[in-house]
Amino acid sequence: MGRMTASPGRRVLLAAPRGYCAGVDRAVIAVEKALEQYGAPVYVRHEIVHNKYVVQTLEKKGAIFVEQTDEVPPGNIVMFSAHGVAPVVHEEAERGRLATIDATCPLVTKVHKEAVRFANDDYDILLIGHEGHEEVIGTSGEAPDHIQLVDGPADVAKVEVRDPSRVVWLSQTTLSVDETMETVDALKEKFPQLISPPSDDICYATQNRQLAVKQMGAEADLVIVVGSRNSSNSKRLVEVAKLAGARAAYLVDFADEIDEAWLEGVTTVGVTSGASVPEILVEQVLEWLSGRGFEDVEIVKAAEESIIFSLPKELRRDLREEAAALAAERGGSGADSAP
Repeated sequence: MGRMTASPGRRVLLAAPRGYCAGVDRAVIAVEKALEQYGAPVYVRHEIVHNKYVVQTLEKKGAIFVEQTDEVPPGNIVMFSAHGVAPVVHEEAERGRLATIDATCPLVTKVHKEAVRFANDDYDILLIGHEGHEEVIGTSGEAPDHIQLVDGPADVAKVEVRDPSRVVWLSQTTLSVDETMETVDALKEKFPQLISPPSDDICYATQNRQLAVKQMGAEADLVIVVGSRNSSNSKRLVEVAKLAGARAAYLVDFADEIDEAWLEGVTTVGVTSGASVPEILVEQVLEWLSGRGFEDVEIVKAAEESIIFSLPKELRRDLREEAAALAAERGGSGADSAP
């Protein structure tokens, strides 16, 4: 009976699951392993995962982040981020004489394969996702002639297809589950023969983190989501928290971004983190809250997660040697580049 639970004291609800998913864990370890095995520099095309702290930490270890493949000098190693890339990017790497490591999340690769399969069967593919997001660019690039982007329910009105009996919807893996179903319902109303993806495109981690926030948000006055501004799944957690009933919800990269004013009149604070966020950042937020009287932490558990992905198979090879050999090839792979 050590703690006084009678007073309506301040408390923290800590969401579980939160933070790293299997695809992020795999991608971050892949960069660390590559640096360990091959030495710096290892180039990474686009942020490996959408988290400021992770990117800064890997930069200190010798990773060099670039936005485009042609920024990497020939004869180097380049890694593709967890969000996936279009086939044209693989071609650019080949032309640039680069050894590649593909850290695309297997659950994103799954959506790529669905896109290729439905395009080969000449379906119109309606890809639900956020315009300009790396994952959407990568998936669209698998079959640009067959794929059109649907960015939320408001986009449905402008969708046109060639044959309403051959239409399928796919989605980005990190969307709001509820909003996506709203979009799908609107699409089905317009195209009653619309086919759904063979299995959920929104990944297990996105779904579980939203589920936990829904349970937590209903009881919290304030929800703090640890995550970066460019992290799609983290931004969705803020939206889901508000819809679940939280009076306010904010996205912060670090504890020092929390505003004391947010705590005014608050007794219950919910805390969670996006799928690309290391736990140390959550611990710092809990510490910050504890220093302001929020010491009582309760776990809100929505699911168990035990999924682990094996590392990219390219890490088993001597990529430095391969990169050097590619750089030595004058003019690249001449014989292979026939139209």
